[in-house]
Amino acid sequence: MWQEQDNRLTRTFIFKNFSEAFSFMTRVAMLAEQHEHHPNWSNVWNTVKIELTTHDAGNTITQKDRDLAASIDKLFD
Repeated sequence: MWQEQDNRLTRTFIFKNFSEAFSFMTRVAMLAEQHEHHPNWSNVWNTVKIELTTHDAGNTITQKDRDLAASIDKLFD
């Protein structure tokens, strides 16, 4: 579930291992390119944390963030 915190949409994804986490990040990267909207993210072993905010809108949450979040959810589900 995405949460709104400090003008960002955030979500943490947990996987079985590093390979699954990295594979997910690769798919998200391709998706972000399609959306022309790129996340702030981090990965430690099996955990990927993603933060979405629209920089050119003053670092606030916009529909671009919500649309990318929904697309990322479809990859994960």
